[in-house]
Amino acid sequence: MADAAPPAAAIVELRAGTVSRAVDGVMKTDPVTLPYHWDRMNGARPGEARFDLPFTLAETPAEPWGLFIARVGTAFEIGLNGKLLQRYGDLGQGGGADYAKAPIYVPLPAHLLHAGANAVQVRIRADSGRRAGLSVLSLGPAARVRSALFEPAYAWRFTGSVLLAAFSIVVGTISLALWLTQADNTAHGGRRRENLYLWAALAEFCWALRVADGAIRQPPLPWVAWGVLMTACYSGWAGSAVMFCQHLAGWHERKEMKWLQRAIVFVFTMPVIACYFSLTRSEPQWLTGWLALEIVALIAYAVFFMGAAVRRPNVARVLIASVAALTVAVGTRDWLVIRLSDSYGDTTWVRYTSLFFALALLGIVVDRFREASAQARELLHTLAARVAERERDLALAYDRLERGAREQERTQERERILRDMHDGVGSHISAAIRQLQSGQASQDALLRTLRDSLDQLKLSIDSIQLPHGDAQALLAGLRYRLSPRFERSGIALEWAVDALQPVARLDAPAMRQLQFLLFEAVSNVLQHAQARVLRIEAAMHGDAVRIRVIDDGIGFDATQVPCALAARATALGAPLRVESRAGHTVVQVDLQ
Repeated sequence: MADAAPPAAAIVELRAGTVSRAVDGVMKTDPVTLPYHWDRMNGARPGEARFDLPFTLAETPAEPWGLFIARVGTAFEIGLNGKLLQRYGDLGQGGGADYAKAPIYVPLPAHLLHAGANAVQVRIRADSGRRAGLSVLSLGPAARVRSALFEPAYAWRFTGSVLLAAFSIVVGTISLALWLTQADNTAHGGRRRENLYLWAALAEFCWALRVADGAIRQPPLPWVAWGVLMTACYSGWAGSAVMFCQHLAGWHERKEMKWLQRAIVFVFTMPVIACYFSLTRSEPQWLTGWLALEIVALIAYAVFFMGAAVRRPNVARVLIASVAALTVAVGTRDWLVIRLSDSYGDTTWVRYTSLFFALALLGIVVDRFREASAQARELLHTLAARVAERERDLALAYDRLERGAREQERTQERERILRDMHDGVGSHISAAIRQLQSGQASQDALLRTLRDSLDQLKLSIDSIQLPHGDAQALLAGLRYRLSPRFERSGIALEWAVDALQPVARLDAPAMRQLQFLLFEAVSNVLQHAQARVLRIEAAMHGDAVRIRVIDDGIGFDATQVPCALAARATALGAPLRVESRAGHTVVQVDLQ
């Protein structure tokens, strides 16, 4: 009980009393001094206990009081002077909720406190391996107990666990996103994803779940399964942190380090098996022993890593080595206090030092990502320079090809002119030579042949400048070149050409074929028709351009279309219509 009657406004600590405990069906009552560590006092066997903790007040409090308990559980109920105040969990069924994870505050009604002897009754149900027991009780004025004792303890143990878990999830998510967003080109002989980020993500996710256990009073799994899962998370965090260090140092690719990876799997898997045996058999020494082996392995690896960091230092290695040394030291402290000593009410410190590991990990990941981004920018700059150089080469090649194409086009045009001169002018000159050689041609016939040759030569030269598809310009050139001959021949020219739309399919070869077709029709009139009037008509006939050459000459047999006209129309791909009788001959072509 309390040693003396304190003032009514002071905080009272309850450390002594009696405990009645039932383990394996055996009830015992003994004096007790708090804190009371159930697993140490009862061999980790499950059971129940009732604590009676007397205290004395000099006077009845004039203000509300409150009770603070740093740790109590697994399930419990609290009473004051024989009156039940609060109950947490089901005391009749084990393996359920665990209320020892967060500090407890219980309001004490002022009317239940009185001057003289008082007593607090605490009844608990203890599950094996869940750190059941009862810490020192503190009671006093409600405002002081809440502000000075409960709120700081709650912030460190419960709120701190939630914030640490959230931070680890954020860091793990960033690391996993960096790993997933890397291009995996192994199928094409490229680089693999950098698993440094993957191990960082696994470490943080394991630790997030492990730390979140401090805020989960009602686990989603039965106690044994949940306890094994928490041990697996702890070992998964430690193993992933070691693999992170392996990748950070570049040792994971060395053949001589393969044994270390197999050792990591063994060392950090066995605690999970040991935890199962400890919880199912109520023998905590299995888990304590393997955790000791795990800590020894971590210390050895940390020393090895720190030695490598000293020999070949860089910012990342020194940072992780420092955090590893701190984490191992704090983890050793937790193992001694939590697993070996009789201390009760203390919490693990390693959950807070893991914050430094997460910050260091996040800094390394972000720094590596920054370096990768800088390399990517440099690569893009180099690629852009190469693309620009390639574009210059392509431009030069295109310029050479364009010059070659223009030269080829000029060559083809020269060849066309030569063909036209050979087929047109050449044939007329050959005809004139034959006429002279025969001695039978009249001077007028020979003159007409030579004039046809000259006119065709002029028209061949004009065709070079004709726009594609412009039939109206073609007709205008024809009129300009042949009008003097019409006058000398005494033939009146009637011109009935309307505004014509361009014909898209009349390219340069087609324009020449049309020009020669019309010249052939006009030349026949000049040479053979004995006409007095020549009429040239051109107009739009729907979407087609219709051109007609009409004369009032002597006519000819229209069933025998002149070969030159038929050949030109066929080459042009245009329908040709010829009708002739004395006094009226029509040559018609439709262009679409």
